[in-house]
Amino acid sequence: ATIMTQMEIHHQVAKLMVELSSSQDEEIGDGTTGVVVLAGALLEQAEILINKGIHPVRIARGFETAAQVARAHLETIADRVEFTQDNLQPLMETAKTTLNSKILQPFKEQMAKIAVTAVIDVADLERNDVNFDMIRMEGKTGGS
Repeated sequence: ATIMTQMEIHHQVAKLMVELSSSQDEEIGDGTTGVVVLAGALLEQAEILINKGIHPVRIARGFETAAQVARAHLETIADRVEFTQDNLQPLMETAKTTLNSKILQPFKEQMAKIAVTAVIDVADLERNDVNFDMIRMEGKTGGS
């Protein structure tokens, strides 16, 4: 997302792609490349359909229907991670699965604990909501 915001873009669709990437970065903090690639693939398919004479509104409705079908399918295959304030181990295990880099491997347990603690400290568990803006990371030079 960073490089895209620094580019001087004049094409309207390209500007939308930059906005999409920025939105993904702000909301999730990751996956910016994926959303741009997916949006590009959808636009490519839309162009093929338009060239076949299908009206853009019908294409948009088809994409909306496809999104609903995909979401419904994801809900059938998703796992729910059950945890309590007293038992954060399931969250720790989930966090550790994302920390598979060679650099973090020796610190996997410690990094998972830091991440889970940070999220739980700002989470509103009643509403299933986390304000990620309240979490920040600071780099410090020195020992461990």
